[in-house]
Amino acid sequence: MDIRLVAKRAGVSTATVSRTLNGGGTVGKKLQERVWKAARELNYYPNSQARALVSGRSRILGLVVSEITNPFFPELIQSFEAAAIARGFEILVASTNDDLKRIGECAKRMIERKVEGVAIMTFGMEEPLVKILASRKIRMVTAGNVKAKVHVPHLVVDYRHGIQQALEHLAALGHTDIAFITGPKSNTSSQKRLMAFKAAMHALHLPVEAKRIVTGDYKLEAGHRAMDILMQQKTLPTAIVCANDMMAIGAQNAASMHGLRIPEDISIVGFDDIHIAEFMSPPLTTVRMSCTDLGQAAVNVLICPKAGKRREMTTITTSLIVRNSTGPVCKRA
Repeated sequence: MDIRLVAKRAGVSTATVSRTLNGGGTVGKKLQERVWKAARELNYYPNSQARALVSGRSRILGLVVSEITNPFFPELIQSFEAAAIARGFEILVASTNDDLKRIGECAKRMIERKVEGVAIMTFGMEEPLVKILASRKIRMVTAGNVKAKVHVPHLVVDYRHGIQQALEHLAALGHTDIAFITGPKSNTSSQKRLMAFKAAMHALHLPVEAKRIVTGDYKLEAGHRAMDILMQQKTLPTAIVCANDMMAIGAQNAASMHGLRIPEDISIVGFDDIHIAEFMSPPLTTVRMSCTDLGQAAVNVLICPKAGKRREMTTITTSLIVRNSTGPVCKRA
């Protein structure tokens, strides 16, 4: 099957078919409709590689994420892909695992496939990728401000709003002794979430104790270890806010293993609102950071360069989703 058969069925030249399949160009609307009708009837699918050679465009957008095993990122990939396909693009996905060697390999793949833009959704590990891709003049968008001396549009996540809502919710339930399980200290996104926690605690005139801040790495095991650390302290906080849902789920598991009831003995709040959070036992109260908003905004910036130049920042809002893992403070014996 090739365009000659499509041209014969539509009663047009192969050049008309080629121009239509590659974006229309100067082909009239009625002729385009005839070409696409013939292509559908013949079950013809354009060769994307051949089209790229002819047009000089790959029609591919790259997406680099931190860790594919974290359910947040498959959900983000799905949203990004849906937005890209709706605009006539395919996507190329790479995962860094927060490893510098992998980051270089991810950049190489993007360059080799001649992507037209890359969304760097590593939430704190953008710098190395930005430097490599900027040297090739590849358009980018990141999920945070980059310190490198290059112009990179970025999506700004409003961590403060959602975390403030979470702490106001806990305070209204009578909680004053609240711990925070944070992400890696070297991660800029993690730093912003911790800063948002401290700012909200101070705004509520609640104490922030160093012993109540435990560092993790965004994984299930880190949440479990953090809960174990808090259990070893002289007193247990009445509530815990976690920098992501994975650590919150790990903390939930550890709390249950220690015989604690959630939320009667301890309240737990996550961040991200991954799909599984709703189906935990009990369902997890969490701060929602919309994957749909992130994916659509990233694609829009990549394929609309003029919009990116007008606005360097696009804000992604966050909001609290209250479920059953939070409840009023209960008096302890």
